[in-house]
Amino acid sequence: MAKEELIEMHGKVTEVLPDGRYRVTLDNEHNLIAYAGGKLKKNHIRIIAGDEVTLEMSPYDLSKGRITFRHLPPKTGNMAPPPARRY
Repeated sequence: MAKEELIEMHGKVTEVLPDGRYRVTLDNEHNLIAYAGGKLKKNHIRIIAGDEVTLEMSPYDLSKGRITFRHLPPKTGNMAPPPARRY
């Protein structure tokens, strides 16, 4: 039996829920409940409300998903470089 094909979508975290779950609004205005994938948990990547994320959904249940990537906000050029470290 072949592994099922997952649907990959982009969305924005609108609310952090208890038990490691998140309410995500997709680009097409569909709301769903998602959880952080294993690599996000393993590497202690924090997800907060307002983060842009990529998530995977099963074609059989479009109300649940797994967050696989957190997109970083674009950096602005107004920040000063970090101070030089002395060793």
